[in-house]
Amino acid sequence: MALLLTSLLGCGATAKLITAKSQSERADVFTEMTDTGAKPQGYIDLVVKANIKTHVEGYHSDESGKSLHGKPGYPFVLNIDGQAVVWKVDGQKDVDPAYDEQGNTSRDPEAGTGVSYILERKIRLREGAHKVFFVLPEDDYIVDADITLRSGEEAVLEFKPLYWHKHIPYHIPTFLKGVRKYEIYLNGVKMS
Repeated sequence: MALLLTSLLGCGATAKLITAKSQSERADVFTEMTDTGAKPQGYIDLVVKANIKTHVEGYHSDESGKSLHGKPGYPFVLNIDGQAVVWKVDGQKDVDPAYDEQGNTSRDPEAGTGVSYILERKIRLREGAHKVFFVLPEDDYIVDADITLRSGEEAVLEFKPLYWHKHIPYHIPTFLKGVRKYEIYLNGVKMS
C-alpha cells in the first residue's frame, strides 16, 4: 500500500512540475530568431534540436482520443530560467522496415511505421549560466540541465530520445514502447 501511495504521489508531483514548467514566469530570457541579424554584445544564438517518433494514431485500442501521438501538433516545451515556449510540430509518417532481408528484428529503435516529429528552432539569449527544462507534456516526461553559453559563439542544444525495450526475448529499444529518457548534448558533448 505504501509503495502504491509513493508511486501515485510521484506521478502527481511530476504532473505538477510539467504543468509549472510549461508556463512562463518571465518573458525576458530569450527571443525566438527568424533571421540571422547581428547579435548584440553579450548574447548568443542557441539552436535547439529535438525529435521523437511515436506510433500512428489508433495504434493502441485503449488510447484516449485526446492523445496527440500520430497527429499534427505534437508539443515540445522548453523552459529556460523561467521563460517557457511551446512549439507544436506536425509529424511526418515514417515507414521504416522493422525487419532485415533475413527476417531478423531490426536493432534500429526507430524502425517500423510511425510518425516522426523533428524540432529545430533558434533562440537568442544572454551568455552565461542557464537552467533548462525540456518537457514532453504528451508523454509526461521532463528533464533538466544546467548549461553555460559563451558570447560570440552559436551553440547547439540537442535532445536525443532513448526508447523503452521490447518484451522478452528481445531487448531492443523501440519507439513503439515510448520514450524512456532523453540524452542532452551541448555542442556535440553529452551532458546527461
